[in-house]
Amino acid sequence: MASADQPDPHVVRPDGLTVPHLSDDPARPDRRPGWPEQIIRPPGPARTAPAPWPEPLLTRAELVQTADALVAMQEPDGAIPWFAGGHTEAWDHLEGVMALELGGRDDAAARGWDWLVRNQRPDGSWAGSTVGGVVKQDHADSNQCAYVATAVWHHWRRTGDQAFVTRMWPVVRAALDLIVDMQAPSGQIWWARSADGSDYPASLVTGCASTLHSLRCGLGLAEQVGEAQPGWELATGALAHALRTHPEYFLPTARWSMDWYYPVIGGAVKGSEGLALLRARWDDFVVDGLGIRCVDDEPWVTGAETCELAIAMHLVGETAAARKLVHDMQHLRHDDGAYWTGWQFESGCHWPVEHSSYTAAAVILAVDVLAGGVSEAVFRGDDLPEPMTVLEPVAPLPASAPSAGPGTGAAPVPPRPRSRDQLELACGCEPAPVLATWATGPRGSISSDSG
Repeated sequence: MASADQPDPHVVRPDGLTVPHLSDDPARPDRRPGWPEQIIRPPGPARTAPAPWPEPLLTRAELVQTADALVAMQEPDGAIPWFAGGHTEAWDHLEGVMALELGGRDDAAARGWDWLVRNQRPDGSWAGSTVGGVVKQDHADSNQCAYVATAVWHHWRRTGDQAFVTRMWPVVRAALDLIVDMQAPSGQIWWARSADGSDYPASLVTGCASTLHSLRCGLGLAEQVGEAQPGWELATGALAHALRTHPEYFLPTARWSMDWYYPVIGGAVKGSEGLALLRARWDDFVVDGLGIRCVDDEPWVTGAETCELAIAMHLVGETAAARKLVHDMQHLRHDDGAYWTGWQFESGCHWPVEHSSYTAAAVILAVDVLAGGVSEAVFRGDDLPEPMTVLEPVAPLPASAPSAGPGTGAAPVPPRPRSRDQLELACGCEPAPVLATWATGPRGSISSDSG
């Protein structure tokens, strides 16, 4: 999910590649952006319909082959880069670790965990990206750092290994303490912090939705180790409120498919509300038989986003549609079990010319979700606390969309301590009764030290 984790108006990746775009024809102003007159489909035999539930979408042998393809991309120090020789960042690295475990490659997964522990910085963060062990982007991405809680919770749900949770707890605690410190007074999480400790005043729907789930996983782990984290509880409630009630707090990135479906995966919206959200833009993103588009104005379907949408669809009860999505994107599968990142369906080519680790990992996770495996329980939020109701909406605020971020030249804002009063007054919403009870009850008032 890394490509939408940068507030950039174009489809530009950290390695400088941009999407090949052929649809902007000034002579054809009536053409819908991203929809060519003819969709070019990949060569090869027609695929049969997906096997009916509960038959797995991929065989165990196929899943193991894909896990082995991930191992082939892993670097000697344990890092799992986006693709062989590419950059590594914590979120996709951890997604790869979870997939390796599901694929039976615990040896490679253990090397991945070791890499994560070794490379955590004193403030609880990981560098925005490294290449071959060398830091290329030194800012901390909040969502990337928070995801360690989801991955550790996934491991615990799969194995019940309490010793592992004990070992990883200091890592998780340091990471989530950092994330809570990056929370804006109105609940959203700033997307990045620079090396000098200043935050970039912009927030992203996808990153914050994923962070919401990670915070809930962190609270689940806190219960396992017997350490109450009231500051995390409050932060989770405030973030959920911002996602559900205040779209104006987030950068306007509606062209990205991830901003469409990730509130469902992250648990910000559920049930019928989540289904309505997914139905609202289905025709903007879904290309029947190919998958879904990364952005709504480019003729480019991507495998990872397709699998993530499948997870979201399953979570709202649309399992048949979810299975078809994963089935449809199998045209990206290579003979060795690896996956191409995407298919440009106007020019008829794979783009980029790479087999990406995060696509392979997303396939394994989606197949596990749809088979009722541990990943289903993790993404459904089984045994995790629901976000506490921190604020109740009164009236929407005027729209505002900050646009600062690393490399934009905008001045960052310094970290600001938060208190209960700030959280109450930062938006035009009334504090819910549970907040007053929680903040003034036996556990005492909230101090700025709690995040």
